[in-house]
Amino acid sequence: MTVPTHKKFYLEQVVPELQKLRGYKNPHQVPVVNKIVINSRINSEADKNWVLEVVKDITIIAGQKPVITRAKTSVANFKVRENMPSAVMVTLRGPNMWDFLLRLVAVTLPNIRDFRGVSRKFDGRGNYNLGIADHTIFPEITVDPGRKNIGMDITIVTTAHTDDEGRDLLRLLGMPFRAVVVRDPVVKKPEDAPVATPAPVPVTA
Repeated sequence: MTVPTHKKFYLEQVVPELQKLRGYKNPHQVPVVNKIVINSRINSEADKNWVLEVVKDITIIAGQKPVITRAKTSVANFKVRENMPSAVMVTLRGPNMWDFLLRLVAVTLPNIRDFRGVSRKFDGRGNYNLGIADHTIFPEITVDPGRKNIGMDITIVTTAHTDDEGRDLLRLLGMPFRAVVVRDPVVKKPEDAPVATPAPVPVTA
């Protein structure tokens, strides 16, 4: 069986680099991407045809057919009825996961207009969440004028124990994080410095 391109890159390039960077003694200590979950919520007023359209497009993007999750209870305030479709979700593992991750970091994100990088914030447990407002950023999707865009949340679950470990892992795998802006300390100019008040001179009679 052929090893996915990005997994091969991880094994040959990322693992040794993380061992050197983090001081891992054993390659099995090096964190790895465990799974990727793609979730797209569905409006409670959406019709059946729209749900099928979402399923079709998520299948194209993920390379794997998603499942339709349904509401377990009715919520009158949100016009939600029991068993109503609430989201379309797919969990990627193995070759499909590595192929999707490669397309995401190497093709999809860098080609966004005026792209300046993604957020560096993790969830506190080494996992990363990325919100996509417009699914047409994926080159696999044909742009159809007048058609509603599909939003989605992409969760990259890793075996990292800390956010810093997870951030180093994804950075080395090509995730285009936003650059950290280092601001120079403000140095007061001489004219801005407070003027010392001279001590009063004692007057003798």
